[in-house]
Amino acid sequence: MIGLVGQKPRLNALSRMSEQIVHRGPDASGTFIEGNIALAFRRLAILDLTSRSHQPLSSQDGRAVLVFNGEIYNFIELRDELSARGHTFQSDGDAEVLLTAYLEWGTACLDRLNGMWAFLIYDRQKRIVFGARDHFGIKPLYFYRDSEWLLFASEIKAICASGLYEPRPNWRLAARYLLEDRLSVPNPEKETLYEGVYELPAASAIELRLDGKTRDWTYWKLEDSPTAPDADPETRFAELLEDSIRLRMRSDVPIGVHLSGGLDSTAIICHMARQLGKNATEREHPLRAFSYTTPEFDEMPQIEATVAETGAELYLLSRDAAAFWERMIEVNAFHDEPLHSMNVVVSYELYRATARRGVKVVLNGQGADETLAGYGSYFNDYWYSLLSAGRVSDCWREIKAFTTIHGGEPSKLMRGVIRHWAQTALSRLSVYRLAAGTYHQHRLRSHRWFTPELADQRGNAGREYREQNLAAVLRRAVTRDPLPLYLRVEDRNSMAHSIEARLPFLDHRLVEFAWSLQEDMKLRGPWNKYVLRQATAGVVPEVVRLRPDKMGFPVPQARWFAGPLQDRLRELVTSRTVAERGIYRPKEILRDLDLHGDGKIDVSDDLFRIVQFEMFCHHITMSKRPIKDRPSILTPATA
Repeated sequence: MIGLVGQKPRLNALSRMSEQIVHRGPDASGTFIEGNIALAFRRLAILDLTSRSHQPLSSQDGRAVLVFNGEIYNFIELRDELSARGHTFQSDGDAEVLLTAYLEWGTACLDRLNGMWAFLIYDRQKRIVFGARDHFGIKPLYFYRDSEWLLFASEIKAICASGLYEPRPNWRLAARYLLEDRLSVPNPEKETLYEGVYELPAASAIELRLDGKTRDWTYWKLEDSPTAPDADPETRFAELLEDSIRLRMRSDVPIGVHLSGGLDSTAIICHMARQLGKNATEREHPLRAFSYTTPEFDEMPQIEATVAETGAELYLLSRDAAAFWERMIEVNAFHDEPLHSMNVVVSYELYRATARRGVKVVLNGQGADETLAGYGSYFNDYWYSLLSAGRVSDCWREIKAFTTIHGGEPSKLMRGVIRHWAQTALSRLSVYRLAAGTYHQHRLRSHRWFTPELADQRGNAGREYREQNLAAVLRRAVTRDPLPLYLRVEDRNSMAHSIEARLPFLDHRLVEFAWSLQEDMKLRGPWNKYVLRQATAGVVPEVVRLRPDKMGFPVPQARWFAGPLQDRLRELVTSRTVAERGIYRPKEILRDLDLHGDGKIDVSDDLFRIVQFEMFCHHITMSKRPIKDRPSILTPATA
């Protein structure tokens, strides 16, 4: 908190902000106040559990003060380097190393960090505040500014609780969410769904003078990554992945893994087991795996093979639809902004089960799909890249190889790629993009479920040109959609249960190397994430390594909305709250809900967005109350 006209911080407001995020740090709290600046911190103790690593943390000479959310995984190596330069340390944690790195190298310290972070350092000597987020924005940092105050926080709910900001929806982004299912795309204005609240972008840094003048910059970009080919990419990738996992296993508290039947989480737990020792009974701490199961998406054969390979203790989560529904209001409150699917609630419950077992650090495979082309849609982007480069025969060969495992007609797929190429060529024309944008806006204004006024809130009818080759699509996946959303989900779900989520596939060294690879090291024939499959030969069970399909943690949302949850949806749609919102056409929604229940259409995603938006508006109204004291809007039974 900074008073921009020289006023002293409001301690009651600072206390309310801190109390709203106690889940992010239940182990200790602290404040620092000087002049017109105040820092408050909630600590989740992972490294150096003693009070020596409590925050706000002052440097030994008193020059600088740090508040820091996240982990610097290479802190041991940095501490050794800084010690050789004459620095001494009073703690065994990474916070003091980060602060000392700033004192030694200034803002250039960012180039030396391997980890996830959102931090602010108050340099008392220079009278500035220096802050930054990690390469991918794994850890959040929000801010609000008016003529009197500048507030920073790890979660928007803390800003809302300050009493210095009046929460209200950002209707431009709300319209995009409801009409187009666009939730995760960062925009140049750094907006959130809360009007006036902004997010510091990933890989960004900021310097703030105490009079409010700022400068900000981007310290890392994917375009800056190396491009030289590697003679043995599989071996190099395996080495980088193994080292990333090694660094992320540094912890003074128990570690677990969220395990699906897929390649990413399986690769992580298999490498962890190797580093901990093959014999499970000889490990100092057990290797614990937490998985979700449902009859519709059974991955138990793959999970059981992995457990047999690693000697991990397996804990299974299984819940019915009603249990997830009743938990949703709580989940939404922790997230501040709407969820994108019921899968988020599954992940939330998995973290709850993890916390009950005393595990405070979890490794999982987030980020592999976006950096290594793990989604099925990327095959089409790869074929488009080959066709655009004039490699027609290579494109045809890849399509035929794909169908040998996944099925389909090669000629039909080829025609689809040609059509995609032609449409992309047209979209390069500004007049075409304008016409397409105008037509799209007209369709949105005619949406059966919403009034035309909602579409008008969306704003600009034009469309930007987007290149469709695989490299461009993957860059957007990492920087815009969907990875930023998935990272937000991972952070809120884990921190809601005071657990730290660590993501080995988002080690910046690993991502930079993946970016340097030829496209056929990511997609080849029927295989996605090809380099990972090659790099884990002999490490991962073959039933997982050579598995061509992908599930993650899916839920049968469509069936739930057609059956056990249909009455609850109907109650919400017919509620006074929805009627008074003034943006819906409830009769049309109810008609489609009936058709969905009869199995004639699937509108489960659209229904879910309405549920989420109503919860979002509800939490704006309740934003100054603690999460546990907020009533439910879903049904009287859950109030």
